[in-house]
Amino acid sequence: MSAFIITRIHVGDYDAWRPMFDQDRPQAREKATVQRVFRNVDDPNHVFIFLEFTSVEDAEEARGRLVESRVLDRFDDKHGPNVVQEA
Repeated sequence: MSAFIITRIHVGDYDAWRPMFDQDRPQAREKATVQRVFRNVDDPNHVFIFLEFTSVEDAEEARGRLVESRVLDRFDDKHGPNVVQEA
């Protein structure tokens, strides 16, 4: 069964943040089958990241890489990464 990671962050400056995101230094997205980045229409620096994986195990592994890398620690306003399944 598919699993997903959903993360919300306020990046401060989307144009500066996006190239760093695209590098995927923690390699959290290497097993993702779908990757989507959404921007809030009222505040384009408020970003929602949606990743789909083929299994909960792959999503948990990716979440672990993100947490261990501490790449999200630089954002004061964040929620996630959350591993979820469709209800």
